[in-house]
Amino acid sequence: MLLATFKLCAGSSYRHMRNVKGLRHQAVLAIGRELNRRALGDPTPSAWINQVRRRSSLLGSGLEEILYSDQELAYIRQGEEAMQKALGILSNQEGWKQETQQANGDRVLSKVVPDVGKVFQLEVVVDQPMGRLYEELVERMEAMGEWNPNVKEIKVLKKIGKDTVITHELAAESAGNLVGPRDFVSVRCARRRGSTCVLAGMATHFAEMPEQKGVIRAEHGPTCMVLHPLAGSPSKTKLTWLLSIDLKGWLPKTIINQVLSQTQVDFANHLRKRLETSPASEARC
Repeated sequence: MLLATFKLCAGSSYRHMRNVKGLRHQAVLAIGRELNRRALGDPTPSAWINQVRRRSSLLGSGLEEILYSDQELAYIRQGEEAMQKALGILSNQEGWKQETQQANGDRVLSKVVPDVGKVFQLEVVVDQPMGRLYEELVERMEAMGEWNPNVKEIKVLKKIGKDTVITHELAAESAGNLVGPRDFVSVRCARRRGSTCVLAGMATHFAEMPEQKGVIRAEHGPTCMVLHPLAGSPSKTKLTWLLSIDLKGWLPKTIINQVLSQTQVDFANHLRKRLETSPASEARC
């Protein structure tokens, strides 16, 4: 099936087939479906990270160049780069130190990564199926300000294909006004491979959203959230959030570390409350 699909896509390069409406688009979609069909079932953590990285690279290949403008393709590739880098950091289990652990098992780890800086990793188990989390974090992304007090607003500035978006996020000031107003412009992409969903992103430039007066433009990335069913309990989801942020401005490292680790703990608590009180629609994952 996969070989036949590649032949179909290759055929679109011949002159007499270039005007066949939708042919190239259908070919790329068919390849994506075939790759998903071949995904492994219930892989180990290191296996699913490598699996997502390999398949993400395949779908980010030159086949997609026929569907997007140069600028759109650059954003897609930047999102793929963020995913590859973030998953690479998560796959390296060495050097992590515990920042905090909650009574319910939620914990935040951190380590310093060369050329990236200090990153934070949140590990939690949520008593909801994976599709429910995907729905809230991706399909209802712009509603995050309704339930997460650390976020004032998220807007999707541009949608590219079905999996890549450019967003503007306005963060709320931290408690005690330790960290003033920050905003972020990011490219985000979402991928599902087998039983795993990955949401990744990093800072980008978007001409239509210049820096705002009185707000410091901070930068994300590479960052990602990895969702997969808890082993033995498919109705629960293991969520791992890799957070990498440059808050800009002058801030003591002790304050940055305190704010970022607490932000992750708070996020988990607010997400649980949202999932318990908000009705679910048909989930994608």
